[in-house]
Formats: sequence, C-alpha cells, structure tokens
Amino acid sequence: MITTTTSLAPLLERFFTQRLMQQRQASLHTISSYRDTFRMLQDQELQAQGKMSEEGYGTSAPPRGSLGSPVSG
Repeated sequence: MITTTTSLAPLLERFFTQRLMQQRQASLHTISSYRDTFRMLQDQELQAQGKMSEEGYGTSAPPRGSLGSPVSG
C-alpha cells in the first residue's frame, strides 16, 4: 500500500490563485477575508496545541506576497 502526504500550503495557494482569482474572479477584499480567516484558524489550532508564539502565526511569520499583503481601502 502506497501512502502519500500532501502539504496544506500548496492546496491553499491553488485555492486562492485558481479557484478564487481565476474561476470565481473574486475581489481582493474577498480573497483577503479568506486569507485572514485561514490565518485565524491556524492560530487557534496552534494555540490549542500550545505551539503559538507571542507574535502569532505559529513559529514564523506568514509569507508575504500578492496574497499576503493587506488590501487597502
């Protein structure tokens, strides 16, 4: 029996870039809301496991890029 593991990060990135941006043509505000919700969920889970750092986002800062930048306006 072959078992494979899949990292959550590439799946989320594909969800944001393909599903929300390309297929659904979601606004940047909608994408930012999804991003922030996933971050809060991650923080809550890490806190429940006792792995939350003082700064949040587990042990490292979230990646910054087109999806990691806050939306102004």
